[in-house]
Amino acid sequence: MEFKTLRNIENSFRQIRLYAIVFAVLCIGVVGYAVWHSYRFAEEQRQKIYVLDNGKSLMLALSQDASINRPVEAREHVRRFHELFFTLAPDKNAIESNMSRAFNLADKSAFDYYKDLSEKGYYSRIISGNVQQRIEVDSVVCNFDTYPYAVRTYAKQFIIRSSNVTRRNLITSCYLVNSVRSDNNPQGFNIEKFAVIENRDIEVIER
Repeated sequence: MEFKTLRNIENSFRQIRLYAIVFAVLCIGVVGYAVWHSYRFAEEQRQKIYVLDNGKSLMLALSQDASINRPVEAREHVRRFHELFFTLAPDKNAIESNMSRAFNLADKSAFDYYKDLSEKGYYSRIISGNVQQRIEVDSVVCNFDTYPYAVRTYAKQFIIRSSNVTRRNLITSCYLVNSVRSDNNPQGFNIEKFAVIENRDIEVIER
């Protein structure tokens, strides 16, 4: 009889111990899930930025890693440089203004190319001949595997005269290095070793 009683007490202790272990595991699981969920919620909240709109209402914005947009900014930087550098009007002040803005995006290699064309009388002929020049950038190919980033630009150049329009194929190469962002250089890049690889006539369209 006593042996049976002892067996019952031992079984009861085992059951209590089992229930205690199961309860402890459940508690640890609930606490772990709560901590993980709280941490995740805090991380999501850190990605949100609230912007005050004219002191009246809050606008929700989402933050993201700045490096994600660097390829887009790089292509836009190169595209903008080409638009400024190769868009010309028969006006000396307009040409100098465009060149000054383009030089903020590049190093001395762009100025050397401009100086070479200037010494050959290219810009003087643009002004005296009342010629307009514009560019259409087809694509900007950047290699982000190595630094500085190698870039090649494919574009069409249009030289508009009173009698005809000359369409030219333009291919340039350069390297991009990181720079300080400013009002004159919002993308924070600088063009180095700028060179024109190809610039040949495709067709001449009579007007």
